[in-house]
Amino acid sequence: MTRPDRLRRGWTTGACATAAATAAYQALLTGEFPDPVTVWLPGGQAPAFALAVEELTKAESTTDDPAPGAAMAGVVKDAGDDPDVTHGALIRATVRHAAPGTGVTFRAGPGVGTVTLPGLPLAVGEPAVNPVPRELIREAVARVAAAHGGTGDVTVELSVDDGARIAEQTWNPRLGILGGLSILGTTGIVIPYSCSAWIDSIRRGIDVALATGETHVLGATGTTSERVGAQVYGLSGTALLDMGDFAGALLKYLRRHPVPRLTIAGGFAKLSKLADGHLDLHSGRSQVNLDALADRATAVGGNAELAAHIRAANTALHALELARAADVPLGDAVAEAARDAARALLRGSRLPITVDVIAINRTGTIVGRAAPNRA
Repeated sequence: MTRPDRLRRGWTTGACATAAATAAYQALLTGEFPDPVTVWLPGGQAPAFALAVEELTKAESTTDDPAPGAAMAGVVKDAGDDPDVTHGALIRATVRHAAPGTGVTFRAGPGVGTVTLPGLPLAVGEPAVNPVPRELIREAVARVAAAHGGTGDVTVELSVDDGARIAEQTWNPRLGILGGLSILGTTGIVIPYSCSAWIDSIRRGIDVALATGETHVLGATGTTSERVGAQVYGLSGTALLDMGDFAGALLKYLRRHPVPRLTIAGGFAKLSKLADGHLDLHSGRSQVNLDALADRATAVGGNAELAAHIRAANTALHALELARAADVPLGDAVAEAARDAARALLRGSRLPITVDVIAINRTGTIVGRAAPNRA
């Protein structure tokens, strides 16, 4: 197995957009595209990016616009060894002169989304270009203006080739970011398998749920458990939080930003790990404890023979099947322990949060329930 510290790091969409905007503005002022183009990141790094596309459009000057035209540059995102859906995407920046004193304004081009719901760090109607990338681009524009005699008053239109389709694989539609991707990043660097983007999406999902008045949210480990939980309670839209394996991220953020009611829905195996206190449910970072499952089965009526069979089971679902054949409610026991683990982490929230849990098998059948209980 490759060690995480040997995985190759990559660049965020925000860093790529900054590089593209830097090159485009310099070309708008000088007629020449820098290639490669260097940008400065918040941590002090100064990576250089090769341009994938470039285009300079000239127009005749007028009294109102003595320097008309536009410049477009594009950078292909390299996410390193991170399994990022935007890896290989072409991120373009088109820069045009703007009225004196307007500074840098942003527009969403094709493939970049627009904010339509409150709760995000951007106003409704704004292009989905997050605050840190905006600041990086503003700083880059000021640097180019100082070096080449510009005013720094520009419109920056960001676009992503095929971005609308790629965005369907992200949280954007349920966060109310429509039409494409977000331009993201806080450091400019993608750390492989850090999963920071997913965790950030969980947090933004909670923010949007609160801003839109949701009082009952569903944190699900996958699409099947989300479908089942949503059907049970009639939930939809901004109430649905795709927590994946990151139960801890969901619970810790809810403790600071509480919603009155939380349902956790997930596969039996993943919930058995939450029941044991694991907050990262990924198979590479936590394992099912068959001894603990055997003990839980015994606690709800299982005999020694069943416990021995569970300890020797191949998988968590095999253990569940053994318990169900013996009419022992292991699914409920795991769901209740998972609920109690969630409640323990939510303790200390400024508002009480009622928690219940739904456990399913691979076919989407409910195999365990834990009744609502207040944290």
